[in-house]
This record gives sequence, structure tokens and C-alpha cells, in this order.
Amino acid sequence: MKRFNLLILCLFLVNAVFAQAIPRFNPDTVLTVVVDNDVVIKTAKAGLSEDDFIQAIVTDTSFYEAFRNMKKYAFIAENRVYTYDKQDKVEGSIYRKIKHSNDQKGHNMQYLEKKDTGKLFKKNGKYQLYTVEMFDYIFMNAYNSDFVPNSAGGPGGKGGSNESYKDKLKTLIFTPGRPVRGVPLISGKTEIFTANMRQYYDYRFSSGTYLDSIPVYRFKVTMKPDLSNWTKDGIMIKELTTIFDKRNFQILGRYIDMKLDNLAFEFDVQMNIELGYFNEELLPTKISYQGNWDIPFKKQERASFLVLHKDYKPE
Repeated sequence: MKRFNLLILCLFLVNAVFAQAIPRFNPDTVLTVVVDNDVVIKTAKAGLSEDDFIQAIVTDTSFYEAFRNMKKYAFIAENRVYTYDKQDKVEGSIYRKIKHSNDQKGHNMQYLEKKDTGKLFKKNGKYQLYTVEMFDYIFMNAYNSDFVPNSAGGPGGKGGSNESYKDKLKTLIFTPGRPVRGVPLISGKTEIFTANMRQYYDYRFSSGTYLDSIPVYRFKVTMKPDLSNWTKDGIMIKELTTIFDKRNFQILGRYIDMKLDNLAFEFDVQMNIELGYFNEELLPTKISYQGNWDIPFKKQERASFLVLHKDYKPE
């Protein structure tokens, strides 16, 4: 059961404003990046190479720091979750509008709006889908607690513990391209920047604008289209797109498209995470997810979510 929970946690991580890979209702309609030039650029204007972008991705800690720093602020979170039937029709939905604040006792959450519709819960009151349970576990706990300091550099918890599961989750979110140890049949497939794996990917540089005013580079890593079907099937990360602020090379956005089908499980998931500047500090503004996954002897799960953070105020 612990291994199953770990697998669900990792699959949950992995929709983007750039494309909707799963053809159904997409809650993410907030367009934040406008690409000015989608032509392949071998070298960026600043003399940057693909190795410069890759090095920045694998060593970046800004996403981890942004999620830690948001706890210092009062803000509004709007969370939308949708579940789907086998025909990809909306089966259930959850909406939460939450005000986060701090006082001497710690973090506080105030529900401004709360609405559930459709098939969401079992008779015992628990969520029907592990995806929704993990969403509730990750985000609702995040508003009430702090990340542990050592998680930015990779897994640090003991095997089998909830802390270990959360550390693996943080590795996938904050440092894509690194190995995620302890997940059966997945671990090495996340290391897409090794010498062996780089032969399977194309790299594209584009110039664009983020949030109507910030000049950015979009560095897009995609699986090569001319690979054999056997090779394509064995590659888990189909795309990793990263948005860089041209002015300081800070990472502002990250999109991951992952798909795998083997004897142990089948999944097709996309996730987009974006940051914004508040008082010159980077803080989370949007997280979106779209995913299907299927494990033998378990109910197939189809879900999407959109999390928007706004109105940050220092406290």
C-alpha cells in the first residue's frame, strides 16, 4: 500500500497553457505567455547555448524557494478540481476560495467559498479518487505548514515514510531532470539531460512576453518525432518547457508532459507551474494539471485541476 501511495503521489505531479494534450474540458484558460517567434534559434541573442539553459534547469531552486516564501504572505487561493468519466465528461467538481493569513499562532485558512458537485465521495466520506485525495493532501497541507529546508536538493526522508513521499514529489516539481529514486520502473526515466537521453530530444529557443510585460525566453525540450515507436514508448518525459526571464535568467514557468504504458501502470499527465513577481520576490501564481492513470485492479482515474494564487500582501 505504501508503494501504491508513492506511485500515486508521483503521477499526481506530473496541462499547460501551451497545449491541452488530453482532449476534454480544460480548466486552465489563463493565457500568460505570448510567443513572438517560434522559429528555431540555435543561439539566443545573449550568446546563450542549450547547455546554459539545461544547467540553469537542473540547478534551479527558485520554485522551491517561491513555495516556501509564499507562507510569509497573506493571499487568496482559488482551487478548482474536476473528475471525469470514461467518456471524458465532467463527473464531479470541487471549488475552494481560500484566504491565507498568518498570526502569532501560525498559518490560518479562511474559506470564502466552498462548493462540491457530482460524484466525489465514498460512503465513508473519503474521496473516490486518489488524485483528488492527493490534491487535498498536498495543497491544503501546504497552506498550513512549511516545506522542510533540505527538500530543495532532493529526497531526504526515510524510505516508506510520508516525508519520503513528499520529498520525491518535491524533486519532480522543483528539480526536473534529476533521478527520483524509489519509484518502480520510473526512477531513471526522469534524467532527460544525461548524455544517453539527450540523443532522443530536440531543443528550441523562442522569444516571448510573460504576463503582458516581462520579456522571456521559452526553452522547449521535446521528444524527436522520427524515433521508432519502441523508443518513443520507453521515453516517459515527452516535453519539458521552461520560461526564463531575459533580464535576469530567473525561471518563471515550467511545463511537463509525461506518458508511459507498461505492465505495472499506464498514465498520461501534463502539469504547468508558474511564478510571478511580488515586491521583487518570486511567488507561485498558477498550477494546472490534467491527467489519466490506470493501475491494475484499481479504478481508472481521470482528473484536472487549476490553482490560482493572487492578492499577495506581506504580513
